[in-house]
Amino acid sequence: MSLSIKEAAEILRNGGLVAFPTETVYGLGANALDPAAVQKIFEMKGRPETSPLIVHVASVEMARTIVAEWPPLAEELARQWWPGPLTLVLPKKSVVPDIVTAGLPTVGVRMPNHPVALELIEEAGVPVAAPSANRFTGLSPTTADHVRAAFGDAVPVLEGGPCAVGIESTVVAIEGGKLKLLRPGMISLGEIEQAAAQAGASHPAPGMHEKHYSPRTRLILVRSASELPDRTGAYVWRVALGPVARAVRMPLDAEPYAAQLYRVLHQLDAENWPWIAVEMPPDAPDWSAIRDRLQRAAGR
Repeated sequence: MSLSIKEAAEILRNGGLVAFPTETVYGLGANALDPAAVQKIFEMKGRPETSPLIVHVASVEMARTIVAEWPPLAEELARQWWPGPLTLVLPKKSVVPDIVTAGLPTVGVRMPNHPVALELIEEAGVPVAAPSANRFTGLSPTTADHVRAAFGDAVPVLEGGPCAVGIESTVVAIEGGKLKLLRPGMISLGEIEQAAAQAGASHPAPGMHEKHYSPRTRLILVRSASELPDRTGAYVWRVALGPVARAVRMPLDAEPYAAQLYRVLHQLDAENWPWIAVEMPPDAPDWSAIRDRLQRAAGR
């Protein structure tokens, strides 16, 4: 069902789940301070509890209520990229349940750059734990319809249009004043390191399973059209078109490519081709997040 922000906020306060839009992908949210509510996320997705959740906040002030340390580097990175697709992993306060962090002493936190998400969090008055609103290891949803295709009527969906970024956030840990990249995103490590210079067993981040972000259809990666297995499948290409039953041309630049990637894979997955081949994009810094998602989708 579709619902209003006030209704969605009430569901969160009462321990329920809500799917909501961010600029990256749609999230499956619960009150991050309610362990019973967070447990429902893992059950709904079929997600192992060894995979921590990112906590979404509406302000730096809210972030500081759940982290034990807020170093100058965190302040500088938040100043530059919040709201936006950057998750900071910092020591957590005891108010954050262990189920959110997979038992780790740190928590990933970010402020999403989407007016609906920010208004929802503000209205709910609580930080919101939210992985992508899909079945575990499946394609991330970038529209409300993708969420409904995954969960049907089991999850209420707060509408917010298609996601503008379309790739999950960059995740960095701040340890002893130093940065460690845990998951690439559309904000590159180089950009973050430049900002840092100006400032003075469980997975450490979500999305680190070898196979993740995958369509149901077998996905293969090719360097060129000459590597296509046959003519019967679908081919996602940038540079060289091959002889296939279905072809989708993608943008040549990384940002528009990222914004379309999951939508294209959802569409092809629903068409039930015997395989989906993707021409690998360049091995360049601005393409690192896209290459990461494609390699995980192919189980490589």
